[in-house]
Amino acid sequence: MMLTILAFIVTLGILVTVHEYGHFQVAKWCGVKVLKFSVGFGRPLWSKKLGVDQTEFVIAAIPLGGYVKMLGEELLAEDENFSVQDISRALNRQSVGKRMAIVLAGPFANLLLAIILYWVLFMTGVVGIKPIVGNVMKNSPVAISNLRSGDMIQKVNGVEVATWQDVRWLLLNESLKKDAIGIQVIDSAGSIHLHQLDLSKLDHDDVGGDILEQLGFTIYQPSIPARIGEIIKGSPADLSNFKTGDLVLAVNNIEINDWEAFVQQIKQHPAQTIEIIVQRNAKEISLTATPEAVNMNGKLIGRIGAGSKIDQSQFDQFLVIKHFTLAEAFIKSLEKTWETSIFSLKMLGNMILGNVSWKGMSGPVTIASYAGQSANMGIKAFIGFLALVSISIGILNLLPIPILDGGHFMYYMVEFFTGKPVSEAVVNIGQRVGFFILGWVMLLALYNDMNRLITG
Repeated sequence: MMLTILAFIVTLGILVTVHEYGHFQVAKWCGVKVLKFSVGFGRPLWSKKLGVDQTEFVIAAIPLGGYVKMLGEELLAEDENFSVQDISRALNRQSVGKRMAIVLAGPFANLLLAIILYWVLFMTGVVGIKPIVGNVMKNSPVAISNLRSGDMIQKVNGVEVATWQDVRWLLLNESLKKDAIGIQVIDSAGSIHLHQLDLSKLDHDDVGGDILEQLGFTIYQPSIPARIGEIIKGSPADLSNFKTGDLVLAVNNIEINDWEAFVQQIKQHPAQTIEIIVQRNAKEISLTATPEAVNMNGKLIGRIGAGSKIDQSQFDQFLVIKHFTLAEAFIKSLEKTWETSIFSLKMLGNMILGNVSWKGMSGPVTIASYAGQSANMGIKAFIGFLALVSISIGILNLLPIPILDGGHFMYYMVEFFTGKPVSEAVVNIGQRVGFFILGWVMLLALYNDMNRLITG
């Protein structure tokens, strides 16, 4: 919980600061006087005035956003001590081009951050799992397309893939456009085959599900001996006196040949006492355990809090580690940011058209959960998460909704073409509409968050 809270605060702190700094820096370049730079809302926790303009920098109590307050003529009218120079530095006195640049700077700063983060990831090396098909689920689209265990996927819809991450990303993209795509594989004998994979049965409302699992894919992995590795303190395995190195031989008199078989037996017995035979120091020992009942996607499964003892060399042959040069990594980061941005817009468009469920909308609770999970997985996973959320914030703020950056840009576009600013009455109506839309979206996102917490 502490890691989740800390990761959430760090995530919001970085993304909000970068967004507002974009507005701040371009405003300074355009000669606008900045009065306040606030990260967060509400009661100030820390504030300090800095610079020639004595801009007040603030860290506030509620970290769900921030703002940059710039000088405007309405503020000058309230200040008896303003100078003639201040009039020329008011935001509304700047050319429409400068105001467009200032309002776009925040979202573009978020997209630039994503590019930099992906650049770092690609330069340090990308690790993935080779796309070798494991056990195929019966009657699934994968089974119907005649894909078999051991096939290694080479191309998805004509695009070469090197990892399961590549496969998942292309399937997600293509599922929004097509009902069927071509999958090129090479089998264990070295022969190349082309299969047609049906995507029409995908449930886009299943936001918590993995598209690979929906289609019937499983990731191939070598057989792992059912040998106990790490044991969580206080877990059912710990309380049942399991020891690291124990080899599981049987569960309730059912022979266990590998780790996967052991996991399946544990899952099938939530909150039920079971007998487990293990081999320890060449002796067979009988242990009893009661797997903890855990809600997984609405279904109770059992867990005992023990991991497997793995020989890493068994898995290294199935991993792909790819490093990129400085220039290659930069190009890849641009492509990744562009593709993710376009995919986000497509998903939003499909939500509006009713093709994709609004259940996919997430709020602060889900973001906090993913922040904690990614931080727990390591720095690279957390950097990738930061990049993804930064793109989402950038794209969201570019939408032509009043009170968002995209809404202000829309007003400035009207002024650019008509030669006169949008009337105050229209702006006021737009603000009400904008608050209504954002309020509705936030309530929906919070409802989805709570629904996920309750249903698991």
